[in-house]
Amino acid sequence: QVRLAESGGGTVQAGDSLRLSCAASGRTFSSMARGWFRQAPGKEREFVAARGYITSSSDYADSVKGRFTISTDNAKNTVYLQMNSLKPEDTAIYFCAARGGMVTRNPSGYEYWGQGTQVTVSS
Repeated sequence: QVRLAESGGGTVQAGDSLRLSCAASGRTFSSMARGWFRQAPGKEREFVAARGYITSSSDYADSVKGRFTISTDNAKNTVYLQMNSLKPEDTAIYFCAARGGMVTRNPSGYEYWGQGTQVTVSS
């Protein structure tokens, strides 16, 4: 069993930066694929970024590529999402997720989820 807890959300202006953190407990995070997803009001949950554990390769949605960076600190059992040049369309609840397999963009493929943290970007 893995428990995930996100933090770092908030309200910022367009162009600002935020760093989200997701701390895992209950199982070593480093042997799992880790992802970030987001869900805006009235929309489906969508893939943002993910990082594997075999090759440590990262994958990003086109909408955030070049602005967001996913990273991990295995010693702290934590995954981060650095978000730069934020836009109003980035406003959503951000969730971290983990799965015991390869990276996937499909949220249904993730077994473990955090409760989410709100990110609001004003114009």
